[in-house]
Formats: sequence, structure tokens, C-alpha cells
Amino acid sequence: KMGNAESNAYRNHLSRFLPEEQSDIDGVFDTLSGSSGSAGAKNGKATKKTVTLAALQARQSAYMREPLPEQMTVRLYNGMKSIDLTGKSSGLSEQIAKEQFVIFMSNLLKGNADEKITIIMRMISKTEGPVKGKQIQEFTEDLVTSVVHVLSYRKELKGWRLENTRDSASGVKALASQLLSELKLADGTKPVGPQLMETNFDQGVIEDWVYRVPQISIFLSVVIRQGLHVLHSLPDQTKDILNLVPACKGIKGRGLVSLFDIPSIIYINSHLPAELQHKWQLLFSSRLHGESFSQLCGHIVNKGPCIVILKDLDGYIFGGFASHSWEVKPQFQGDNRCFLFSVFPSLAVYTYTGYNDHYMYLNHGQQTMPNGLGMGGQHGYFGLWIDSDYGKGHSKAKPRCTTYNSPQLSAKEDFTLDAMEVWAVGDLPESAGTKGKKSILDVDPEAQALLEMAGKSRQSEGLREPVEEEEDDD
Repeated sequence: KMGNAESNAYRNHLSRFLPEEQSDIDGVFDTLSGSSGSAGAKNGKATKKTVTLAALQARQSAYMREPLPEQMTVRLYNGMKSIDLTGKSSGLSEQIAKEQFVIFMSNLLKGNADEKITIIMRMISKTEGPVKGKQIQEFTEDLVTSVVHVLSYRKELKGWRLENTRDSASGVKALASQLLSELKLADGTKPVGPQLMETNFDQGVIEDWVYRVPQISIFLSVVIRQGLHVLHSLPDQTKDILNLVPACKGIKGRGLVSLFDIPSIIYINSHLPAELQHKWQLLFSSRLHGESFSQLCGHIVNKGPCIVILKDLDGYIFGGFASHSWEVKPQFQGDNRCFLFSVFPSLAVYTYTGYNDHYMYLNHGQQTMPNGLGMGGQHGYFGLWIDSDYGKGHSKAKPRCTTYNSPQLSAKEDFTLDAMEVWAVGDLPESAGTKGKKSILDVDPEAQALLEMAGKSRQSEGLREPVEEEEDDD
């Protein structure tokens, strides 16, 4: 019989799961322990079922392609093994007991930072004590790699495909670096670069990091649920991953490789207003629609909030989120939800400073005002600018853009454009030809009357490419 103290703790952990969740966890444990063929059962004693590393690995490779990379399977195993069952020297055992398995699930899927931290420390390093920055980096890269891998394996990428996006490997490194940039020592300093790799971080500092950087817990949850296939199908269990990756529309079958990679999509999407995180739809791609400023305007005006992303000839990838529909007019537009971002060589989001309200600007065919698309800064000195003489742009920030506090995003201050994409985020406004919010025409009878006088029927608004609306519900 288990000691009372231990069984109480175990029962407390078990009670966090709903009955159907408990049976799901039991099922996964039984599958894993069954495949380890515990030798103990053969010598007459009814040994308790346990799970070995070999069993976890066998479960992974029983499939043609493993749901989880090998390194992550080993890290999960080390995390399970690290759970100390009072009164047993379980740390020394190579077998994982049912109690350890359940407490591992309970702490990582239902626990707070305090409960997760000991397990995460052991997943970072098998040995006790502080861990080096380099070890945290390797853990974080493994974690991001595993998320991309398992979502792809389980067909949970919602219409994105690895072959239609930029290489994920550089995106993994960029997202891991971005998450690591939040590591703060107890005195508040943030070591960077080579110094970060060699710095020792103790458990308290890493706990603070896990607490402040929600992606770590969300990614772990995805890896456990989707990788071990536990609690993945129960209702209400997927809230944290619901909008991790937005649904992708408008790219299927067009032979396009997006400027985004999966890790940068996950990261940028998490900074969008919550109501816009469920769907991205391609509105414009210079590779599909040609390199022309009037084509760009024709595809993006009045389509609701958008993400603009571009690549300069030096390979730098960066862009901005526009919180409002783009309109061609000589005034600044948008609000403080707009932001600028970079994807390569580093991944970062730059939000508004409150210094001015120069969020977004789009003008075309005017004599007196600058013509082009801009975000942040001021005329002639934008954080991000695409000239209406398509192909030229600038990103000026000495030392930072006044509106978004962003550095220079392009390799050179004045850059040449290599490629550009614009993605509508959330649901398109009704005037753009899909179900959604009320159209400006319904709200403003005058605009409707003017259109009718001009002989324009309302249906034709914005329906330039009706074919690509809902064609890719994968």
C-alpha cells in the first residue's frame, strides 16, 4: 500500500482532472506501460505498471514519422522521472510509476509556474542546481521545434503547410531567441549574446521567466497533449491552443511560399487583438499580383485589419499590423493597437509609445503629400515606408521610431523591395464580399445613394477575386 501522505498528494493531483480526463490519462499510461512489457510481472509478483524511456520512444516510433522529435521525448521522460514520490528513491529508478505520470500531467497541464518549475528544470538539465543559458536555449529550441513538428504531424496547421511557408528552422531559432530575451537575473539585468550562454540561472529566475512568458507553458501543453495524444480531443481542453495558429486562406494551390514561417506566424498572431487571431487571408502578394502600387491599393483598401510583410533585397523580413481598414487619404489613420515587427534576422514586435498618433498612412496620386504606404514616424521619416514608385522604401529610426520605438527594420535605411504580402486578419468586413460586420453602405445611406447614382451595384464591391474565399477549409 502507498503511504498515506503520498496517496493524498496523488489523489489531490488526480482530482484536478475531470472523470473523462482521468480515464484518458489512464488509457495513455496503460498503452505506454503495456508496451514496456514489465519483466517484474513474470516472477509471480503483481508488480505495479511502469513506463520506461524505451516505451516512450517505442510509442513515438510505432508511427511511420514520430509525432515528437527524439530530444523532446527524452526531456519529457526526464521531467516525469524527476517527480519525487515521498519515501521512495524514485529518482534513481529508470521506471516511471503511474503516480509520477499523473503528477507530471497535473503540474504541467493544470499547475501554476511554481508547480511546473521543478519539472521544467529537469527537462532543461538532468542534474540538480542552476542551469546555463546555453541549456535553456537548447530546451527552448527543442520546444519550438516540437510544437511545429507535432502540429504538422497532427494536421493542426489549419491550412498552412511547411512547403508554403519559409523554412521553419531559422524561425525556430528566432522565436527561441525572442523568448530567451525575457530571461532576467535576480538583479533585473538581462544578459545577452555569448554572455547569456555562459550565465548560470537558478530555479527562481527560471520560474519568474516561465511565469512572465506564457508561450513556454502553452508550448509545453501542446507538446504533451498532441505529442503523447492525451486530453487532446476533449471539449474545452484546447482553449490555449485554439488560436495558436490562425486558419490560413487564399494561398492553397497557388504555388506561393509565404514570407512568414510557422514560428513567426504563431508569435505575431499572439500580439493581435484576440478577436482577430482566428484567421489570416492573403489579400496581396507581389509574386502573384505583380509589382505595382495601384495593384497593392486595389487589393488592400477597405478589407479590415491587415498585416503587411516585406522582404528587402538584403533578405531582411519585417512589416506592420494595421488595426483599421486601409483608406487612401492624406491623413494618418489607425489606432494604438497597430505595431511594427521584424521576422528576420530577428523576431520582435514593437508597440506604440504614445508619443504621436502616426500609426498608418496610405496615399496615392496626390501632388502635395507623400504618396506611398507608411507606418510610424513622420513624413519622409517613417518607421516603415513603401513608396508609390513601387519597389523603393525606407525604414528610418535614429535611434528609434517615435511612434513604435522600433529600430531600423531593413538592412539599409533606404531599401529596395524584393517581395511583399498583405494578409487580412479576422473576418473580412461585409463590404469586402464576405459575411461579417455591417457594411459602410448599410450604415451610410448617402454613400449607398452615391454608388447607385454612379451605377455601381453593391455586390461588386471588393469581389475582385471571389474564387479564393472559402476554398481551403482543410
